[in-house]
Amino acid sequence: MAATSPLDRSTDTDTRRRIIRATAALLQRQGYESTSVKRIAGAAQASPSSVYHFFPGGKEELAIEAMRHGAREFGEMLARGLASKADPAEATAACALLLAEDLRRSDWSDGCPVAVTALETVGRVPGLQEAATRALTEWRTLVAARLTEGGIAPAAAHTLAGTVISMLEGAELLSRVTADDAPLHDAAVHLSQLVRAAPRA
Repeated sequence: MAATSPLDRSTDTDTRRRIIRATAALLQRQGYESTSVKRIAGAAQASPSSVYHFFPGGKEELAIEAMRHGAREFGEMLARGLASKADPAEATAACALLLAEDLRRSDWSDGCPVAVTALETVGRVPGLQEAATRALTEWRTLVAARLTEGGIAPAAAHTLAGTVISMLEGAELLSRVTADDAPLHDAAVHLSQLVRAAPRA
């Protein structure tokens, strides 16, 4: 049997990555049920057989990996916002403003990489529900760590982080539906107020 060359491995990696990114984008825009393997293959400029080669579990396995990819990207956006300001209140508000910029840039089409799929499949596709739960937990932990670092009492930081994620998700949904980033700008104001009012350690 011929050995796989480094070039072949690189091509395989690029194709797999392209398929995951295409799936993540489609899940953001149209959800799980409306996203077919054929549609994914077309968006990724790959063949359906390639999709099944990398993801023998089919659409569900691929969707789980795509959600993980999207969750990492969303987490990176949160990390950028949280690191952008010394004041934790301003840093939290920055996350909402970054989300508003990204949403407007996508012409309101790129929603949360997790929420759309999770809500559509909750109770029916355990693997996707688990991936969504893991993503939400990781985001909450990221925010809580930044709030604690900013001087907020750990218990308060944990509960407030949950509120931050909830407000970002809700405001993002309103902004996407109305094609208006005002809800996210409003969220930025109220998030900063909540963080400033939180009990300090």
